[in-house]
Parts: sequence; structure tokens; C-alpha cells
Amino acid sequence: MSVTDRSHKELHHQAADEAARRYEDSAAERERVESRMAAGVRFPDSPDALAVRAARLLDRGGLSPSAVVADIHREAMDLPDANERIIDLSNELQAWSFLPRGVRAGATVARITLRRGGRELPHGTGFLVSPRLLMTNHHVLPDESFARDCFAEFNAQVTADNVPDTVVRMELDPGAFFAADQRLDFALVALAATPDGPAPGEIFGWNRLSVQVGKLVLGEKVNIIGHPSGRLKEIALRDNAVLVRLDDFVHYTTDTEPGNSGSPVFNDQWEVVALHHSGVPKKDDQGRVLRKDGRPWQQGDGDDAIDWVANEGVRISSILKHLAGLDLDPARRALLAGMGPDSGLDQAVPTAATLPATDSGPQQRAAAVPGPATPAAPAAVSEAADRGPRVGLRARGSAFGGRQHLVFLHGRDQQDHCPDGLRRTWTAGLNRGLTLASLPPLDPEDVWFPFYGTRLHDLVSGRESAAESIGLDRLSAAAAAEVFAAESPTGSYERLLYEAAARAGMPQNGPAATEGFGAGLVGALHRPLSWLAARSDLDEWTIATFLRDVDLYLGDGAVRQAVLDGVMETMPTSGELVLVTHSLGTVVGMDLLNRLPEGLDPVLLVTAGSPLGLDGVNERLLTRGPHQPPRVRDWVNVWCPTDAVAIGCPLADERWGKVTQLAVSNGRDRAHKIDEYLGHPGPAREIRGVLRS
Repeated sequence: MSVTDRSHKELHHQAADEAARRYEDSAAERERVESRMAAGVRFPDSPDALAVRAARLLDRGGLSPSAVVADIHREAMDLPDANERIIDLSNELQAWSFLPRGVRAGATVARITLRRGGRELPHGTGFLVSPRLLMTNHHVLPDESFARDCFAEFNAQVTADNVPDTVVRMELDPGAFFAADQRLDFALVALAATPDGPAPGEIFGWNRLSVQVGKLVLGEKVNIIGHPSGRLKEIALRDNAVLVRLDDFVHYTTDTEPGNSGSPVFNDQWEVVALHHSGVPKKDDQGRVLRKDGRPWQQGDGDDAIDWVANEGVRISSILKHLAGLDLDPARRALLAGMGPDSGLDQAVPTAATLPATDSGPQQRAAAVPGPATPAAPAAVSEAADRGPRVGLRARGSAFGGRQHLVFLHGRDQQDHCPDGLRRTWTAGLNRGLTLASLPPLDPEDVWFPFYGTRLHDLVSGRESAAESIGLDRLSAAAAAEVFAAESPTGSYERLLYEAAARAGMPQNGPAATEGFGAGLVGALHRPLSWLAARSDLDEWTIATFLRDVDLYLGDGAVRQAVLDGVMETMPTSGELVLVTHSLGTVVGMDLLNRLPEGLDPVLLVTAGSPLGLDGVNERLLTRGPHQPPRVRDWVNVWCPTDAVAIGCPLADERWGKVTQLAVSNGRDRAHKIDEYLGHPGPAREIRGVLRS
């Protein structure tokens, strides 16, 4: 049964009431932001948020690199000031491409029109988010039946000559896909495919939604394109600012009207940051909505008579996380995957030739923040030409006076890499961070590099014999996780996966894990995998295989012993130890500290991209549970919020003892890369600070 006109209006007014409640509840935060802006603070957000935003602007080409270098090098600036200046530049300097890119974004926006009683009534706004999927509000399309009475109108606008454009109608196809949520006030519906014709997104383009952070900070401008009051397409351009950012919503001051429901909210790089869903009405002390003339609003006055004090949008990342947790059939899941990898909903199945590496590869990314000339990264090593032994590398005897030893301890999935190439990659990343910190670089030959990658791979491959008959590389991530759960030495794989997802915020009222082995378990494991992928910068396959290797290391005594023995083959025996660990290597490193000879003094431990915060990991260390690493003088834990392996960080349990926590913003698609972690000045400064030249 479809939603009636009356209940549809009630949904609209309910959305406005809830927006008003959130507006009132966030009054203190809004007043704080407005006060700081009045005092001249352009972007009154946290230093971490500014750093993430600046890195994204540079990574995504949000402004000219030459303009950045010329501006921030005119005077000495610390990193926080430089980040704020980069964001400021992106708001001040709009390249010519800003306008044609806006035209391109506007082409994806459609008017949603309702058929009712032989009439066609403009009803709201929607926009393409994949070749076939259109996003709007739940109160615009409350259910599938209502959606069948609507259609989308593209090019409902005037041309550059101010004459009406040729409107193109597209029918909605809720039977192929429809998803909606009343609290987040969004609806996602398929457009009908045209026989032998291109998909709508191939005609009008579509917006690549991103679950990643860094798309907006408080005080930054936003732009809205929509169909206010059902009129032809209009734009509210940059005369507005974000005032409050809540967990799932943002408040901003933008000139919009009720017909803008379902419009995309863009930043200046034309990335969708929110789904516009409601104005915030002004209310009196009795909670009554007020008209522009100050009198109480009544039914029949019309929404245009309301005194709107702000607008509210639903954060795109919240919508994507909700979609990631849906239980869908393969056909609907495939339509979601069409939204692209940035959405965190890509369900592509990897093959053996394309399996992503969890740890660093042999290539280095350019520095995220402009600075002095950075040492070039080593060229990728051709594995066909490089057939050197896969054994650990010792540092030269003269390194750091012969009494200090810098040791890099790698993570999983390194079996196909040359240890020397890996050592140079790690050092190149560290040298980038040292350069940004104005400190002298290091020589790769001064670094110890134990190597256990091949040994671990051989042990893991033996575990996969049961899966080889069907080809593990041909399975989806969820199906592979089923195999990993069944082969878990202690039955802990599933617990690890669910704990990581819970710590990443997955609601706990979803489908419960089953005890069986088969389709039910795949369905249960798909949900946490999908949630983690949407929450982070890693794909489902990487997450599933990483947890498999951690589980095998912790659960199989033979695997643990073999890995530790392999590491001890290339370790110094006396002097001061600076141990830099990554990924699975942080777990191995914690165990290793219990086996060091008495003459070796660990003066610094660095853990990067570590899963130690998961109880399913730390409770199975040799020294069980959270604890201060034995004999370590100083400990630095560096982590990235979009790194799914580092879920559980910062290490907040007081039993860890004194630990310096460093949160960093790693580049897009590089959240877990070690050279990215070491390329920040914070961890680089900590490492260099204890080493003697």
C-alpha cells in the first residue's frame, strides 16, 4: 500500500521537526563555532580534521600545487597553520574549471515528478550516484509503491541562452532496487534501463560518493543544486557555511526552498558531502513553528511562509555505512557495487593476479604536504628479474656508532617482494617524514630488516589445501572468510572479525553470527566485512585475509614459533634497539620483546597500523592482555582512522602503560601503507630523536 499524500506531508514535517530538535540540541556547539568565526577563525574545526581535509585537497587536486608552494613558503609555518592555509586557498582560488565541473555535476541532478489523478506534480530533487541509481529523500520516495508513481526529469533547466532545455524523462524502477531509511531520510532507487541504450549515468554522468573523511570542515563553503518549489534547476553557490557537524547530519546556512529536498550538497571540489533533506524552522518557546511575520504557522499557510533559520543535510558517509550493512541479493548488491570503490560498496571478486597487498609495496607516494625537496622513492623492483634470496638483511657495522640498531619489522603478504627493495621503501618513507620534520635522512644500509614473509606464506598456503580444489582466488571475500573461519586453529577468526566491526561502530542489533558452516555463515560474515570496508580505506578481501593471518599466527604454535625464529635469525644481540613494526609485525614485535637477549636494550618501540587494540589479539600474545612492553623505555603507537587494521586504536586501556598515540591522515587508498605512516613528521621525529648520527 502506497503512502498517502497526507502521510507524505507528515513525513516531511516530521523530518523538519527532528532537524529543529537537533538544531536546538547543538546550540552550544553552533554558538562556539559562530563565536570563533566572528573572532576571525576561518575554519573552527579540530587540528586533526583540518589535517585530513588539507591532505585530501592535495591528494585530489583540489587546488594548484604551484599556488600552495608559492603561498605557504612565503613565511615560516608550522604544520597546523599550513593545513589551515591550504584549506583557505581552496576557498579563495577557484580555477576556471570550477564552473564547467559544476555544470557537469549539475547534469546529474533531476527533478522528481509525481503522477497523481491525471496530473504531473513536481515533487522533489534527486541525483545520480551510479550508472543506474538515483538518490533522494525518504520523505520524497517513502516506499516502492509511491516510487512507481514518480519519474525523473533530467535537463529540467534553462540553457546558456536562457531558453528551456529539452527535458529527458526517465522512469523509476523500484522493483530492480529500492532502499530507504526514515531516520537518515534517504531513498535510493534504480532508474529503468532503456532497451539497447546506455545507462542514465552514461548519458548524464554520476556522482562518485566517498565514505572517506576529509571532504569538509566547519566554516567551509557548500553548494546546492536542485529544483526549489518544483521550478527549473537552480543553484545556491558558495554564499553559505557549515556550522555544525553531528554524527549523521550537518547544519549549514544555505538559501534553499522545500523543493530542494533530495538535492546534493557539494563542496568546492564538487564532491557530494551531504544529502539535503530539510530546512530548520524557527520555533517559539512553546515549540510552535513560526512564520516569517512572527506568527505561529498553521496548516494551509504553505512551507514558503515558514521562517527557516538553517538547513540540515544527511552526511553521505552515514548513508554509505547504512547501505553497507544491508542484506541484499546478488543482483541488488551488484547495483550497489556500481557506485564505485570510493563508496566502500564495491564487491568485486579479486583474482590471484590482483590480490591487494595489506602491507607496503615497492612504490612510494608523493608527500601529502608540500615541503622541501623529498628524496625520490626507489623504482619498483621487477620480480621477474630479481631472484635474490628471501632472507633478512643486517645493517652495516658502522651504523649509528655500532651501538644503536634500527630494526624494521614487516607485516604479512610480503612473500613476493625482495627484502632489499622493501627496506629501501621503508627508508624512503621515513626519509620523507624526516625531510618534512627538517631532520637529516637515513641510509637504507644502516637498517636491519628481518624477513619472515616467505616462511609465513608457506605455512599459510599449507592451511589452504582444503580450498585449493575450488580456487580460493575465485571466491568472494565473504566466502573466503567462511573458509578461514572453518580452518581457524582456535575458532577465533569469527570473533576477531566481529570485534573489529563492533569497534568500528557496526550496530549490534543486526543478524547474529550463526554456528553453522555454509550459506548462513557467509551471510553473517558478509555484514562485518562490508561494514569494515565502508568504514575504512581497505577492501573486504584485504581485511578478511589480514585477520586470517593474524588468527593463524596467534592460534597455531608452530606458525608463531617459525615466524619468531625467522625474525631472530636477523637481529642484533647487544646495544640499543629501535624497533619499528607494522601491521602483523606489531603483534610479532610484542612477542619478540619477550625473547630478546639481555644485552639488547629496547629504547624505542614504534607500532604502526596495529591491531593490538583488539582483545581478540592482545589476549593471545605471549604476555597476555594489554601490558607495557617488557623493558621498552618509550613506545609510540601511530594509527590512521581509515585503516581497518588499526581498529581499536588509540590504545586507551591504562594497562598498556605510557604510550604516545599519534593519529595521522594517510593518503587515499594508502591508509595501511607503512611508507605512508613513516612519511609523517611526527613518527619520523620520534625515531630520529633517539638515533645518534
